[in-house]
Amino acid sequence: MLLLSLWLAAPLALQAAEPAAPSKPSGPPDTIVFVNGDQLTGQFLRSVGDDVTFHSDLVGDVTVPWSKVRELRSTKDFAVISKKAKLKRRQPIDSVPHGSITVAEQKIQVRTSEGSSPEAVPIKEAADVIDVNVYRREFSEPPSIFQAWGGTLTAGGTMVEATQHSRTFTGSAALVRAYPTVPYLPTRNKTTVDFSGTYGRITQSGEPAVKTAIYHADAERDEYISTRFYVLVQTAFDHNFSQSLDLQQIYGGGLGWTAMNSARQHLDFKATLQYEKQEFAQATAGTNQDLIGSTISSTYKLKLPHNTVFNQQISYIPAYNNTHAYSANETNNILVPFYKRLSLSIGTLDTYLNNPPVTTPPSKRNSFQFTTGLTYQIR
Repeated sequence: MLLLSLWLAAPLALQAAEPAAPSKPSGPPDTIVFVNGDQLTGQFLRSVGDDVTFHSDLVGDVTVPWSKVRELRSTKDFAVISKKAKLKRRQPIDSVPHGSITVAEQKIQVRTSEGSSPEAVPIKEAADVIDVNVYRREFSEPPSIFQAWGGTLTAGGTMVEATQHSRTFTGSAALVRAYPTVPYLPTRNKTTVDFSGTYGRITQSGEPAVKTAIYHADAERDEYISTRFYVLVQTAFDHNFSQSLDLQQIYGGGLGWTAMNSARQHLDFKATLQYEKQEFAQATAGTNQDLIGSTISSTYKLKLPHNTVFNQQISYIPAYNNTHAYSANETNNILVPFYKRLSLSIGTLDTYLNNPPVTTPPSKRNSFQFTTGLTYQIR
């Protein structure tokens, strides 16, 4: 199954392009002069907050604070976004200063057209300086809800042909859409959609079939109120044949906090208040429940050497109107890239349900999975 997945995904991977280097400017090169007198020529990329990013063919991308810059000259067009600006979707480019820029004496001189008078913006009042094409894509003509999605698709499986006939299939999809889409601008909202599933069946002549079916799906919408805090709404659905859980539904909302956010690692904590409905396959009177509870969770991502990525998610789901009806789960996953957008996926999923119904044979409270598969990255 792994080889079959590789064969199916290879044409997509062949079409995937490597991350592009900064485009070559068509006019004269940009120039940056530092306060110590050093000078670089190349391409001014952007400034976000107090940091300036400049690309030089000699040293690559250089990021320095504005306080280290004496002069900067660029003939390309940039949009200068003020710290006081309240940007909204579908906001035209004419609503902000834009054009070629010259920086001197801690002021950004923006010239809209040749021969026009420049508009001066003090550096301390500028939140971001970005390419006008990026501004148009993100603010003037932002992508619709069906565009700008990224994420991963994973598939794996095993097959046994002997006295017993066994088939097991695993798959998952993790999709995310963050706006703005460029990573260097502060996130304003984010939408995530996840699905994972495991299905297995073992048959043997003269014996009843043994089935495994574990499915999970969730969706979440985050609206950022600052660079670290956001409000969220979420829904989740779970089915676990091994625990006699026919369907668990969750609908809720709450708060999130980004504790760490760097190029190497990202950590979020979330807490919600929610309605939860549990329905069991072999339910007796009073087993199916309507619950009021919470989901308290953490999501962690760590970038390791050689572009390897480790992901972890831990959730605890208590119920306030029935303290025995709680659950918890932990997901760990390592992605090891080996060809363009293709990676080897190795993961575990541990699910604990404290209140499964009394069944014959008895249902265990804990369900553990170890999975491997092939992952294709969408971007």
